[in-house]
Amino acid sequence: MTDTQVLYANVASNIVAAFILFVSWRWRNVGRFLFFALFLWAAQVNMRMAIWNPHAYLEYARWAVAPYRAFILGPFARHIGVFVGGIAIGQLAIAILVTLRGRAVAFGFAGATIFLLAIAPLGRGSAFPFSLVTSVAAVRLLRQRHDRSLVGEVGTRVRRRRAAA
Repeated sequence: MTDTQVLYANVASNIVAAFILFVSWRWRNVGRFLFFALFLWAAQVNMRMAIWNPHAYLEYARWAVAPYRAFILGPFARHIGVFVGGIAIGQLAIAILVTLRGRAVAFGFAGATIFLLAIAPLGRGSAFPFSLVTSVAAVRLLRQRHDRSLVGEVGTRVRRRRAAA
């Protein structure tokens, strides 16, 4: 990617982060769905890239802070597929967990928060401050009660609308 393309992607990402934060504050279940969609999308992108173009991840070193840069150019560079594949599986787990209920949702949002904070030192490579803003939304949703799964919440809404009609 050119620097201009990275800039546009970062601006778009941060608009998305602000939207996720706003929605998570206002509509808990829509926020849950956005986290599900975000982490499902990230999981499939990372898994595909880990398989088809793993060396593209070495580009992140140029924007990362020193300890991250050294890790990316060292152990990570020697085992990109393993690291990124593991990240993709973790992202898929987060996507699934946030759609469930109770403690599973809490684990999902805790995982999302940890992941988002962990990628912040990648700087422009993680569309900084995207991950910080989105982690605030994750913490907001982590503190909410989730007694029903996301599918259960949608089903309840549909039944209520049908009963009211």
